Amino acid sequence: MNEIFCKHLLEYRKRAGYSQKDMSGKLLIEESLYSQYENGTAEPGFDALIRIADVLKCSLDELLGRNSDYRNSWIDSGVVREEQVLYGRPRDKKKVLIGLQDFRRLRELHAYYVDKTMMIGEFLDSSYQITLITRPRRFGKTMNMSMLAEFLDCTKDSRMIFEGTRVSRTEWMTELNQCPVIFLSLLEIKSDTAEGMLWQLSGRIREEYKRYYNMLNSGKLSGDQVEEFNHIYDVLTYVQSKEQWKNCIIRSILVLCEVLSLYYGKNVYLLIDEYDTPFMSANTNGYYSEVRSVLAGFLSTSLKGNPYLERAMLTGIQRVAKENIFSGLNNLTVLTVNDSEYEDCFGFTEEEVRKLLDDFDLEFTDEVKETYDGYRFGNKDIYNPWSVTNYAVRKRLAPYWVNTAENSILKDALRERGTTFEKEYNELIETGEITTVVSLTTAYYEHQSDASLWGLMVNAGMLTVKEIMGDDYYTLRIPNQEVWSAFRELTAFSLQIDEGDMQKLFMELIRGNIDEFAERYQNILLTLPSYHDLQCENSYHMMVLGMCVFQQKNYIIESNRENGNGRADLLMRAKRSGYPNMILEFKYTKDKKEDLDKLAASAVEQMKDKKYDVNLDTPVYYIGLSHCGKQAAVYYQKS
Repeated sequence: MNEIFCKHLLEYRKRAGYSQKDMSGKLLIEESLYSQYENGTAEPGFDALIRIADVLKCSLDELLGRNSDYRNSWIDSGVVREEQVLYGRPRDKKKVLIGLQDFRRLRELHAYYVDKTMMIGEFLDSSYQITLITRPRRFGKTMNMSMLAEFLDCTKDSRMIFEGTRVSRTEWMTELNQCPVIFLSLLEIKSDTAEGMLWQLSGRIREEYKRYYNMLNSGKLSGDQVEEFNHIYDVLTYVQSKEQWKNCIIRSILVLCEVLSLYYGKNVYLLIDEYDTPFMSANTNGYYSEVRSVLAGFLSTSLKGNPYLERAMLTGIQRVAKENIFSGLNNLTVLTVNDSEYEDCFGFTEEEVRKLLDDFDLEFTDEVKETYDGYRFGNKDIYNPWSVTNYAVRKRLAPYWVNTAENSILKDALRERGTTFEKEYNELIETGEITTVVSLTTAYYEHQSDASLWGLMVNAGMLTVKEIMGDDYYTLRIPNQEVWSAFRELTAFSLQIDEGDMQKLFMELIRGNIDEFAERYQNILLTLPSYHDLQCENSYHMMVLGMCVFQQKNYIIESNRENGNGRADLLMRAKRSGYPNMILEFKYTKDKKEDLDKLAASAVEQMKDKKYDVNLDTPVYYIGLSHCGKQAAVYYQKS
């Protein structure tokens, strides 16, 4: 047999985790004969070749080295390309299905897939019975949970679905379709009302009951078990009493686990995707207190002391507050973005991004990295998968990622937090990072504090951990340019100023249209909802600093930094060639008779006298802004 076959036989055997003795046992031949296959001193017949390919979960083409270059490239990178063999036949056209989150459907349609199937092995090899993984929305949680469910579920035949994937060449394939599975994706369980949300949850649970309904006639279950199963199913379908309905929701998964365990003779895998969506919806829409006990009871009863549970995995945005939601649940392991477990399973690594863009004839550039990179999960640098995939299809760099549910909470929080948070938020907007106390252990909707709000921003993907300084003390940073766009929206909301007005204001300034800038600035002050927000010079300073977030891509913003012989209020250092450097100085008076034009001019003289422009290349704009309540004047000079 040729050297290529011997090389590939050895490679695929090692990938599958088999020894030569293992292979001889599976092929029902002597170990010495199998060894001769690998060293080339004996040749297997055609029937033996087929058996070898079946054992190693590969094709004969792969064993014999036909078209192996591309095959090795996607195996080594972990990226399943459209050119690879899917269901045993090649694909000649790449296809991406944006938004599809069902693993089986994705594979059946031969769609492009970045292979995350080794997560299955990590899950099965884990020491944790119940695991909660917190990751931002649209980072692949639902797809991965669908993949786990497809692999484990004993009611399915998934061998063809996993053909060609990384896990198909491992020992974990012996666990394929071996156990009962309950899979609940709560991604869409949200409503404007408590009753509406609970009804949606009932429907999702009812779907799982219906999936297993035929086992009631098997004779393996007792009369009491069949009766309770039917009772819960009926109540979830036809609500007769709200109390009875809520109690059935709380007990539903425990009861289903019991009957599945007895029917199949094996304990159950429970997978709950986006478990916190109902909590987020309840908090956003103001009915959290009405449903908290039901949701907490539902999860606690399903997970705490459930003797029919083999293993469970939950995903979500927020880390569980044990003492509030899962009282007494001691067998829960929470894996945040700081933990190394599953670190490369959610989101794309740079290697995967490079491969994906190459497959779609796009170049990997610094701009791609600046726009979509910047996340840190465990020890891995991670890209936003939703945005990179959209970019591959649309061929345009743009902010595709939006977290509307989390942004609603953040907007409410920005209204409610005190001066301490406001000061730190302004520092974040100015520098792109902040060192502060962060709580990743408490859901913000359970315990509202500055620390838990910063934790929400990390878990939601708005911030990422740059450095762990100590217990609950972190340096956080804004990950990339795409997320800066989300902060522009949040900042405009907190200032109660239209985003478009803020954009136009600074564009007039950059273009040197200072009169138009002054007019727009005055109009913004006049339309601010509250006069009482403008009580001192710092009020205007902080307002304009917030507006500077719109120029983060073009300017380095420095606030109250020493420069020359003093501290400039705002200094904007241009990042781009042809953009002017700008210095802004603020003045304030309570005297309505004072000449605001002269006061603004004195601000410009102060900048020049104290040499705030030292180390700034020309051109430099000196801009003085004077204020009295909602009235303002702007005076400027150009170097």
